[in-house]
Amino acid sequence: MARLSVDGVTKVFEEKGKEPHVVLENLRFDIEEGQFISLLGPSGCGKTTLLTMMGGFQAPTSGKILLDGVPVEGPSSERGYVFQNYALFPWMTVEKNVAYGMKFSSMSAKEKQEKLKRLIEIAHLQGHEKKYPIQLSGGMQQRAAVARALAGQPKVLLLDEPLGAVDFQMRELMQNELEHMVREAKITVVMVTHDVSESVFLSDRVIVLSSNKGRVVADVPIDLPRPRDRSSEEFDKYVFKLTNLVRRAFQERTDTTF
Repeated sequence: MARLSVDGVTKVFEEKGKEPHVVLENLRFDIEEGQFISLLGPSGCGKTTLLTMMGGFQAPTSGKILLDGVPVEGPSSERGYVFQNYALFPWMTVEKNVAYGMKFSSMSAKEKQEKLKRLIEIAHLQGHEKKYPIQLSGGMQQRAAVARALAGQPKVLLLDEPLGAVDFQMRELMQNELEHMVREAKITVVMVTHDVSESVFLSDRVIVLSSNKGRVVADVPIDLPRPRDRSSEEFDKYVFKLTNLVRRAFQERTDTTF
């Protein structure tokens, strides 16, 4: 059984006085346990809409999303979610932000303390536990947000463009750190990104969506050893292939617009 299944999902937004807008139509694919999947495609193709449905923040118009065969209905600690701006609580220290992810856990106080220590180590935040988000670099905030999402021991980690606002040099460093964290946690991940190179570096599979009702243009396995070499010829070949697929996805949008 797949860890996460998108089973015939359609999402339609309706606004009074306007034609219904079909964002996704009859979308289907499975994600296996432990896979890192990137959703790639032009703006408006429904990537973030799909991710929020996986998170249970909104429901499909029809079809269903299944976690271990059970329909997703509302937010749950089984699905950790990291927003674009990390959404750390500014009035809480790093350790309190991370510990908040265990608030509704059934773990004992001792188990929570041990888990907190381990997550701080995975996130490379030792020595920064008492700092507030405003005192952290962007990379530290990102790692703290991922650690908090992992604290609830989710089955799936959902990342909504977690590095979208970061400059190029810092972005590559943070990609390295994110890759380390999720591999260490051994967790299933779904990430929305606009960055083709980022999707190749982090993913086991890249699913390219078209703006034409969220059609799957391609589902591309990334068969490269880890850690990945961004300067290798094989890496460049995947970037080239996916860049052309995103162009094709964008062309499908323009073809249906006029």
